[in-house]
Amino acid sequence: MGLLFAIRGAAGAAIAAPAAPRSTAPTTAAAPDIPVANVKAHLGQLQSIATANGGNRAHGRPGYRASLDYIKGKLDAAGFTTTVQQFTTSGTTGYNLIADWPGGDPNQILMTGAHLDSVSAGPGINDNGSGSAAVLENALAVARAAAKPAKHLRFGWWGAEELGMRGSQYYVSKLTATERAKFSGYLNFDMVGSPNPGYFVYDDDRTIEGVFKDYYASVNIPTEIETEGDGRSDHAPFKNAGIAVGGLFSGADYTKTAAQAQKWGGTAGQPFDRCYHRSCDTSSNINDTALDRNSDAIAHAVWTLGVGSTTPPGGTVFENTDDVQIPDAGAAVTSSVTVSGRTGNAPSALQVGVDIKHTYRGDLAIDLVGPSGRAYRLKNSSGSDSAANVITTYTVDASAETANGTWQLRVQDLGPQDTGYIDSWKLTF
Repeated sequence: MGLLFAIRGAAGAAIAAPAAPRSTAPTTAAAPDIPVANVKAHLGQLQSIATANGGNRAHGRPGYRASLDYIKGKLDAAGFTTTVQQFTTSGTTGYNLIADWPGGDPNQILMTGAHLDSVSAGPGINDNGSGSAAVLENALAVARAAAKPAKHLRFGWWGAEELGMRGSQYYVSKLTATERAKFSGYLNFDMVGSPNPGYFVYDDDRTIEGVFKDYYASVNIPTEIETEGDGRSDHAPFKNAGIAVGGLFSGADYTKTAAQAQKWGGTAGQPFDRCYHRSCDTSSNINDTALDRNSDAIAHAVWTLGVGSTTPPGGTVFENTDDVQIPDAGAAVTSSVTVSGRTGNAPSALQVGVDIKHTYRGDLAIDLVGPSGRAYRLKNSSGSDSAANVITTYTVDASAETANGTWQLRVQDLGPQDTGYIDSWKLTF
């Protein structure tokens, strides 16, 4: 990650010596082509399991555990170390399946995952057999290649997502702060074979988003930012814990527009998946082309981000880890970082990583203040946002600022009764 030196100063300021520059485009081995026939064979098995177990693979039902056992058997035979994690929700035992490929830097974990459960109404072959099968076949491709990855590769299949991401929430809640810090990213795939498909990319992390967009640009397929399921799938617990996330989505019950049909094909005025959460979400409810393209895109991301380089996303990091208390309904407070050793202006996509602990984040207005004194609004206050903490990365066009100089994070609590503090923040050039 590069060595950071924090020199404590007055008023909670810290001067961080520049780390060695880090490449954002490391050279990687070419990703393998993922055979869509193999992915469809896994979907056929999940369909058979549902058919034999009351027509679904839902949490707490025998079809879910049979699905997990099928995937576990494939991974065990391929040389993965598998762990079944138990949790309880809605009065019933649930299960996550975690698979680790040997080797790679244990302090840099790239995790790829999908939820394995269906709703009780049907077999859930697109939602989310498609993501589960694509992730499985990508894991098996790692084994076939006898990959010696730079990062440690971990794969996960989550239970009880359809009840509110219970499995992934449980997994993340059991990670210590030290363990969370080892994650370089989490990639999530929830519905990647919709019958009237779109090609949507998560925009939560700029670097991961760019990897997927680069892949689709290379095969001349336009993409759009994913909004339909934003925050509603298993990437959300990872993101909320400060882990970089990304993923792909082919659409659920939103309606495809005429413009989308023109660039992607399919039928305008119809849902991306007319069988979303219905009994007709069977093995016939899959678009093979979308499943093939998305499976290959997953491989591209795993190889680019995990197999070929230990270089984490980003560049030179300047960080302040001093705590700064935020007075309740009081004056704004600042935390400073001094940037040195750079040339020219700041980038047009300056990354501002923020970790603020607060019991009602809607009270907070947050600005980045550049060396010129100009303020860049990162977050407005909102009386309706009752969640805790602000742990995220903002992207700021700071190209009008000289890079070197003192930068400040300015935070003001505009509402009564709730309190918090700036835990840490960083700039990544």
